[in-house]
Amino acid sequence: MKKTPEPQEASSPEPRLYRVVADRIQQLIRDDGIPPGSRLPAERELAAKLSVSRASLREALIALELGGVVEVRGGSGVYVSERAATPADVPEVGPGPFEVLSARRMIETEIAAMAAKNATDSAVDAILNAVLEMERCHDDRSSNEQADRNFHLAIARATGNTALVGVIDYLWNQRGSLWHKLKAHYATEDLRKNTLTDHRAILGAIAAHDATAARQAMRAHLERVTRTFSRG
Repeated sequence: MKKTPEPQEASSPEPRLYRVVADRIQQLIRDDGIPPGSRLPAERELAAKLSVSRASLREALIALELGGVVEVRGGSGVYVSERAATPADVPEVGPGPFEVLSARRMIETEIAAMAAKNATDSAVDAILNAVLEMERCHDDRSSNEQADRNFHLAIARATGNTALVGVIDYLWNQRGSLWHKLKAHYATEDLRKNTLTDHRAILGAIAAHDATAARQAMRAHLERVTRTFSRG
């Protein structure tokens, strides 16, 4: 008689990198005795000390800000809050913003190329309408962001592949509290203006059915967003 194997316990998922880095920052604050109200070392120095990328460090700092451990002051630096004396359990809030951007660079560049090959006239019109809506709502952040979402979804629909529409919808829904906090601190007016220029370039390539140009334009756009959010 065969022995029934005992069920294996499900392994716990690995913590996201920003949570690991956030814990290390809290440990550094304690080990170095950095008091509340003091400024942390500059991001470049801190990233080197922890042997992590600037992007990973910035995600961790934003997570710690959401947890009340630090305060990010634009143009001034990152400061230790009163709550830093008690270690905070950084919450799981989904993938980090740079994780999402990395996935989008990989996926949306090919979606743009596929859209350029397959887009019908009505699909191009839908992309154009999203661009025009972004331009009309430039000063209305909420409506502008919705039009931005519609732009990327319209490109996915132009491929004729509904699975890809679902992928873009999923990726957009990962833009949670970390993303919005990061954007609030580091998005610039130049980025908002350049986004419109980028979208026009993507639209033009798709309308011309130039897959290579569409791929390059989408990559350039997403790389610009990544650079803006990661540089100091």
